[in-house]
Amino acid sequence: MYIAGFVIPVPEEKFEAYRKWARNGAEIFKEYGCLEIVESWEDNVPDGKHTDFRRAVDAKAGEKIVFSWQVWPDKASVDAAEARMLKDKRLEVSGEIPFDARRLIYGGFEPIHTMGRG
Repeated sequence: MYIAGFVIPVPEEKFEAYRKWARNGAEIFKEYGCLEIVESWEDNVPDGKHTDFRRAVDAKAGEKIVFSWQVWPDKASVDAAEARMLKDKRLEVSGEIPFDARRLIYGGFEPIHTMGRG
C-alpha cells in the first residue's frame, strides 16, 4: 500500500465546483489503479500556536481546507500511473480549477501502521 496525501485551500464558494472536479478526477485515477480516494472538507481545523493546516497552505479568508488522500497498491503503481497520466488529455487543465494549485501540498507516504482495512 502507498498513500498520496494532499492539503488544499479551496474558496468556500467553490465547494460544489471542487466536489465535481474531485469526482471526475477520481474516476480517471481509478482507471490508473488507484484503490481509494478520500476527499475531506474542513469541519474542525483549529489555529495552532506554531503551525497548522491553514498556515501550511497560506489559506486566505474565506478558504476552507481540503484534506485528501489516495490509496495505491504500491509506489511503483503510482509512479507508472503518473507517467501515463501526463499524456492523458482528460487530465489537462483547461479553464479554471476550483483552487490555487500553487498552494497545494502533496506528498507520498509508505504506511508504517494501518488499522481497520483488513
